[in-house]
Amino acid sequence: MSSLPTASIAHFSGTKKAAYTGFVVQAIVNNLAPLLFIIFHTQFQIPVAQLGLIASLNFGVQLLTDLVAMFFVDRVGYRKPVVLAHVFAATGLVLMAILPGLLGDPFLGLCLAVVVYAIGGGLLEVLISPIVEHLPTPVDQKASGMALLHSFYCWGQLAVVVGTTLLLGAIGQANWTYLPILWAIVPAINTFVFMKVPMPDTVAEEDKTSIRSLLGTPLFLAALVLMMTGGAAELTMVQWSSFFAEQGIGVSKEMGDLLGPGLFALLMGIGRFSYGMWGANLDLRKLLIVSSLGAGICYIVASTSSNAIISLLACAMCGIMICLLWPGTFSLTAARFPMGGAAMFAILALAGDAGGTAGPAIAGGLAGAADGSLAGLAAALPSDGGSGLRPALLLSALVPFVFSFTVWRFRTTHTERPVPVAAP
Repeated sequence: MSSLPTASIAHFSGTKKAAYTGFVVQAIVNNLAPLLFIIFHTQFQIPVAQLGLIASLNFGVQLLTDLVAMFFVDRVGYRKPVVLAHVFAATGLVLMAILPGLLGDPFLGLCLAVVVYAIGGGLLEVLISPIVEHLPTPVDQKASGMALLHSFYCWGQLAVVVGTTLLLGAIGQANWTYLPILWAIVPAINTFVFMKVPMPDTVAEEDKTSIRSLLGTPLFLAALVLMMTGGAAELTMVQWSSFFAEQGIGVSKEMGDLLGPGLFALLMGIGRFSYGMWGANLDLRKLLIVSSLGAGICYIVASTSSNAIISLLACAMCGIMICLLWPGTFSLTAARFPMGGAAMFAILALAGDAGGTAGPAIAGGLAGAADGSLAGLAAALPSDGGSGLRPALLLSALVPFVFSFTVWRFRTTHTERPVPVAAP
């Protein structure tokens, strides 16, 4: 067992807490807008397909941010970019409340706000995990510490779902603009925290595994496929479950949000935390195969069941099934490439965001095709209120199945400690 001076660990306790809050911030910027989709749809008459583009724009900008960040984070250090990330996140959330009513085109206003806070989300995705990874922590506590960190994304997502649902019920949907401003307080405060807390050093250039070396390794390329499909499997359900619950199943918005994305986040957080605490002796590859297959089955049940409660529970159960897809991929990759540095985290996040961008957008496109090329499939499924999301979610089940097949082929020798680190 490795040991470190208690004073050294305590010196960075504030940094660790700020990092936990950083994942909460990322959960806010990723999950608030989808909870407001139905309001955007009814108040601004924004079509379903365009709502899917809003979700995809968020992850598309994060993807580009990941791409840029891989070239400078290891050189400039962590403090400046992580502070900047929080500034962008807070500013974008405030703009979400202001621009749709200020501009003549509400959709354009939402898109501009999304671009701003997505830059912050992309930087957080690249920075938070390596910051915590490089803090002075006993080796035997690294796995549980990183799993705990990653679970804070889930707790943040749950807080956003429950808090937004309760506040909307209290103030009314017409006053939704107060919500982004209230949530912007979190990144605003954490901006000042990250200005003060001590920061760890980045991996030295001479010690870091090069990007060219990573991209030239078949195992790393397989990891990128896992990140893409894992991201798509998670974010498609997250982005569309609230809208599907209200428009496709016919339950109230409050019940749909709490039993859909709310319970999804709770189960995902419990799964990730449990693995971080007690999963060291489990075969991670087998667990990923089983869980990804389970995620595909959840997609199928949610889209085909005529019982509203069963459909909602299937959406929620998908949370525990996909909970390890991203962190599990990071665990396998970090064990194989322990000196990848922030650049490796950025590349993996890039692939995850590519999946997170494509998944919801493709699902939205498939929903739009329910009146055309997918009309036969839509007719064979229970009614979804004309949203087209049942055939879209049914076809989206292919994504976690591809993950399962890929991880079955992803064989590596674990000579290093598996580190459950993930971009949410």
